[in-house]
Amino acid sequence: MTLPRPPLAALALALLGGCGARPAVPPESAAAFVGRVSTELEAANRENQSAGFVSETYITPDTQALAAQANERYLTRLGAAVSASKRYAGQPLDAATARALMRLRLNVSAPAPADPQKRARLAELAAALDAKYGAGKYCPAGGRPCLNLDELSKILASSRNYRELLEAWKGWHDVGASMRADYVEFVALANEGARELGFRDLGVLWRAGYDMPPEQFDREAERLWQQVKPHYAALHCYTRVQLTRKYGPDKVPPGQPIPAHLLGNMWAQSWGKLYPDLLKPYPQAKVENADAQLVRQHWDATRMARSAESFYTSLGFPQLPPSFWERSMFTRPRDREVICHPNAWDMGTPGDVRVKVCLEPNDEDLYTIYHELGHVYYFLSYQAQPYLFRDGANDGFHEAIGDTVNLSVTPQYLARIGLVSAVAPSREALIDQQMKMALDKIAFLPFGRLIDQWRWRVFAGDIPPERYNASWWELRRRYQGIAPPLPRSEADFDPAAKFHIPDNTPYLRYFLSYILQFQFHKALCEAAGFEGPLYECSVFGNPEAGRRFRAMLASGAAQPWQDTLQQLTGTRQIDATALTQYFQPLLEWLRQKNQGEQCGW
Repeated sequence: MTLPRPPLAALALALLGGCGARPAVPPESAAAFVGRVSTELEAANRENQSAGFVSETYITPDTQALAAQANERYLTRLGAAVSASKRYAGQPLDAATARALMRLRLNVSAPAPADPQKRARLAELAAALDAKYGAGKYCPAGGRPCLNLDELSKILASSRNYRELLEAWKGWHDVGASMRADYVEFVALANEGARELGFRDLGVLWRAGYDMPPEQFDREAERLWQQVKPHYAALHCYTRVQLTRKYGPDKVPPGQPIPAHLLGNMWAQSWGKLYPDLLKPYPQAKVENADAQLVRQHWDATRMARSAESFYTSLGFPQLPPSFWERSMFTRPRDREVICHPNAWDMGTPGDVRVKVCLEPNDEDLYTIYHELGHVYYFLSYQAQPYLFRDGANDGFHEAIGDTVNLSVTPQYLARIGLVSAVAPSREALIDQQMKMALDKIAFLPFGRLIDQWRWRVFAGDIPPERYNASWWELRRRYQGIAPPLPRSEADFDPAAKFHIPDNTPYLRYFLSYILQFQFHKALCEAAGFEGPLYECSVFGNPEAGRRFRAMLASGAAQPWQDTLQQLTGTRQIDATALTQYFQPLLEWLRQKNQGEQCGW
């Protein structure tokens, strides 16, 4: 129960002693304080989420201004609450209250300074960076139509013309240059806000959410990368050999980084678009995706989302509320600018959950909506928790939930729902299927690792603005073995070509999720009593797996993530062993295939 704030007159009497006429007003307890500020922040968050959703699904100067104002009001309330919470430092507190006070300080990815003008400016910059990204376009010379990110991404995915790919890549990456000055100012203000909360910089604040000291978390992240690095190196070697054969050693030299525009994705973070014509190990093997049947059967965005809902309900999750279907954005509107980057929204009112996606009837977008509903069902699962605990156990958990479900969207499951043909398995088909998955799951890992490596160093001042772009490409070369396809300078700002940089969304969560999802999948398959190779398991319709899954999600952020991980998996450490087990057939195939090749970069 939330206790009311003492009236100002009573506080004044308490401070002055009241001449003995009235008893002193007892100070607000820490638990009462947490209850009160939670209620206030919850109300402010509802307004902030509503304004943010509108500003991303209807980009205009007005919606941008409204989003900035709502965010400023939220940051003002949060700043006041954090400042007031300092009075409880050093007091003996119960575990739940201490955890809530800790999470109060971590409640925003860019804390605002106390100064009202700086706070307003930070909110303005955040809205402007989002809007510039969402409205970004490349307008070719010669009167050709301007192209947005979706259209440029399709060129990267489908074209095999070196010059055409180069033009599309450069066209989008040049959009980032206009964001550089805003980003420099944004970093300075967000760092100031973080320092006022007691953190050295914004990167330290982000890492404080992992229930361990930042330095220990850094070591854990590097340990995980070292576990998966050999798998990525093997995939990189195979991919570069095929690209050298396609474009020639002058364009893709052996032993050197791969040019970033040749991998089928604007950020070279996933390589699956190269699979059908360049990277499929056995072209004659029968490996069908859902693309053809999605089109032939006239699946629209709503039917794709209903299919995803049916998977979750088969595990015992509830049907989604009517408001989800009424208020979500499922396709790109024709009449306005929007940010199509897919994400899920918890609007702050119980049951008001949404997605913002631009779905088309293809295999990739089908997996996207299954992933986004993982967030949505996490929101619904922990909505009974107090406000400050309505979050994932850590942010990697939130991203892993939908991808865990996607690991159960096996060829057998797709055949069951009529989107692929049921075919007898073969060794060649298995390697092809695993290659297709690895070009997403394994190819992504170093990109997921490096984004926040760059930002943490920016926030710490180790990378000054005059080295933003150079340091970005140094990290991409080191981790990914990727190089820019043409000279870049500090007049460019290539990090801003990736949504999560201007949006200020922490990114290591994705790296963690790509490892956690295999741990979760293995635990659910064991709970389901599945016996066999991990890559064949689907928990669709299994009540025991669903019960275990729902119990984990219901915990939200109410306890350290290690406790939540142990609840499902029996271990307290994130570990890539399950990922290695899942891809063992492909990893052995790559080891043999790469013999005699010049690997590394």
